Amino acid sequence: MSINYPSPKKLFAVAAVGLLAAGVGACGSSKSSNGGGGGSSGNSSSNTLVMESSPETTITADFNPFVSTAAPQGMGATGLIYEPLLQFNLAAPPNYYKWLATGYTWSNSGKTITFAIRQGVKFNDGSAMTPADVVFTYQLVQKNAAINLAGLPITSVTSSGNNVTINFSSSEYLNLQQVAGVPILPQKVWSAAGNPSTFTDAKPVGTGPYVLKTFTPQGFTLTKNPSYWQASMVKVPNVFFPVYTSNTGALSALFSGKIDWTGNFIPGLQKEFVNTAPAYHHFWEAPGSTNALMPNLNKWPTNQLAVRQAISLAVNRNLLASEGEAGLENPITNTSGLTLPTFSAWSGPASSYSVSPTADSAAAAQVLSKAGYKKDSSGFYALNGKEVVIQLISPAAYTDYAAVGTMVANELKAAGINASFQGISVDAWNADMASGNFSLAEHWSNNGLTPYNLYANWLDSALNNGKANTGDYEGLKNKTIDAQLAKLAGDSTVAQQTADLAPIYKFVSDNLPVIPITTASEWFEYNSQNWVGWPTQQNPYETGQPTGTNTGAGAGTDEVVILHLSHR
Repeated sequence: MSINYPSPKKLFAVAAVGLLAAGVGACGSSKSSNGGGGGSSGNSSSNTLVMESSPETTITADFNPFVSTAAPQGMGATGLIYEPLLQFNLAAPPNYYKWLATGYTWSNSGKTITFAIRQGVKFNDGSAMTPADVVFTYQLVQKNAAINLAGLPITSVTSSGNNVTINFSSSEYLNLQQVAGVPILPQKVWSAAGNPSTFTDAKPVGTGPYVLKTFTPQGFTLTKNPSYWQASMVKVPNVFFPVYTSNTGALSALFSGKIDWTGNFIPGLQKEFVNTAPAYHHFWEAPGSTNALMPNLNKWPTNQLAVRQAISLAVNRNLLASEGEAGLENPITNTSGLTLPTFSAWSGPASSYSVSPTADSAAAAQVLSKAGYKKDSSGFYALNGKEVVIQLISPAAYTDYAAVGTMVANELKAAGINASFQGISVDAWNADMASGNFSLAEHWSNNGLTPYNLYANWLDSALNNGKANTGDYEGLKNKTIDAQLAKLAGDSTVAQQTADLAPIYKFVSDNLPVIPITTASEWFEYNSQNWVGWPTQQNPYETGQPTGTNTGAGAGTDEVVILHLSHR
């Protein structure tokens, strides 16, 4: 089974103006000398952290963890109230943290998982969380497809003592993140909530470190939950989520020091943010997955291997990363597309597949010439008189993607391929990806706890029906690859997974059903003037991206980060 979930990628379309539940340590640092500027937060810096992740025109008090469109979830608040059984470190998979479950065991060839439920946990209303609440939660997900966000094939949920056992109709080894990422609900509240997908959760009751304190149209504040099972680990008393109605307003607030924590693609980040207060203004954009060019495998000319090979050779990945992605994403020079260093634990068989980080027009021309292509009177390659014409699409509003698309088109033209770039609306792009109405497109892949999510999203033919595609956008139909993905999904160890990934790496490298270009970042910027203990490349205990929550498959873990923070 392949899970499809939204990428956490969020872009500003404007010009630049081992944590275990039992011992969450604050990774503090010594106070730095004044680096100039820094500003102060919009609230009392001594007891309130300000987080901004998603500009909103209006907000409503709805903390339903199953409604991804609810403003509090997009703003990064829901995961500080609701908790899952396990937390995951997407900066260094397959690492995970024991949370509401103290452990788990697989059985029945990955079709059964048993969680040991932590004792002594309370909801923020003071009532005890029990295995019965966990059973209720998973049964609710089983019965309501609208809140089964990961499409889990649950067949039954039972408890025995402190253990909860979940059975599935298929092996779920590689969907552990999706299985254990479900937000645990209080049965007494949600059993009377009616339709769980439309329930307006205005007074959320969860087990997390924070509880709703105040809510206004201008923003809301979460305050420390006195019933939290790790109360001594909460060093940030309050978290304020301001409402900014435009990207420009949010950027201005960040640059002036009114925001402590955010996560967006920001052109000019070094100049406009870091350089204004280098002692305090920082960023780390952990590579979560891989950006790729998606060639339509069912249309001329991108259905031709020689053309795809020429495209891969003709693009300057260094330039796409440094200029198109403002140096915030890295070139992918492994033609298997494996995201590194994120998935280094599985990288052995992929080490021999490489492409130059700079454009190699001569090599691209050689590939086309060897395949019988010749330049026509316009100076572009053609086969039997049929010119290679390619239009690359991506959303114009995604400024990094638009910049990359323009550069790719120019690089392909320089290599003798008649290419152009068209920036379209996000809705039109989504529609074209869903229907396969494109020649070449830019898109990211899924992140996750293992490379399975990356390759299943790229290659699983079950995700492509030609009308409402949720993956395999290029239209690959390969029974051998489908079988290899199915086998991979049943592997329980990294060693088994690595061995079964080897032929998949080779297939992607040899056939280029997707053309990898850069990493896809987990956007994360922060001001450390008031709070310290943030994740870094040197201490990658989490990605740091504040959008979303870990109670939704594939999203970031705000809670893990905030439990590391302490006041400077």
